[in-house]
Amino acid sequence: MAEKNLETLFHETLKDIYYAERKILKALPKMARGAQSPELKAAFEKHRDETEGQIERLQQVFELIGKRPQGKTCAAIEGILEEGEEILEEFKGQPALDAGLTAAAQAVEHYEIARYGTLKRWAQVLGMKDAVKLLDATLKEESMTDDALTKLADQVANQKALKAA
Repeated sequence: MAEKNLETLFHETLKDIYYAERKILKALPKMARGAQSPELKAAFEKHRDETEGQIERLQQVFELIGKRPQGKTCAAIEGILEEGEEILEEFKGQPALDAGLTAAAQAVEHYEIARYGTLKRWAQVLGMKDAVKLLDATLKEESMTDDALTKLADQVANQKALKAA
C-alpha cells in the first residue's frame, strides 16, 4: 500500500470540496426559489455564479497536481444541505423562513471556509504557489459571502422573523 502523506491528504480533501461545490451548485437555485426576500434570492443567485467560478478554480488545482478532477462523497455537505432542505419544508411560508435559510447558507459557507483555509495552508507547505493563489481567491469569496449573509440576516431576515414573534 502506498504511503499516505500530506500530498495524498491534499488530493483527498480537494476531491471532497469538489464534490461539495458541485452539490452546492445544484442546491442554490432551489434555495433561491424558496427565499422570500428579493435580497436573499439575489444573494443565492450571486453565489451560484461565484460557485461556478470556484469549481473552475478547483479544476485548475487538479490540473496543477496532475490529477483528473473528481469528487468523493462528502457526508458533511450532505448533512448541511439536508438541514437546509428541512428548513425549506418546515418553514415554508413562515416569517422565519429566510432567517433559517440564511443560517443554513452560512453553515455551508463556514464549512467551505474551513476546507479552503486548510487546503490553502497545505498548498503553502507543499510549495504549490499557483494552487495557493487559486485557493486563496476562493477563500476570500467565501468569507465575503459569509459577511454579506450576516448583514442580510441582521438587516432583513432576522428582523422579519422577530417581528412575527
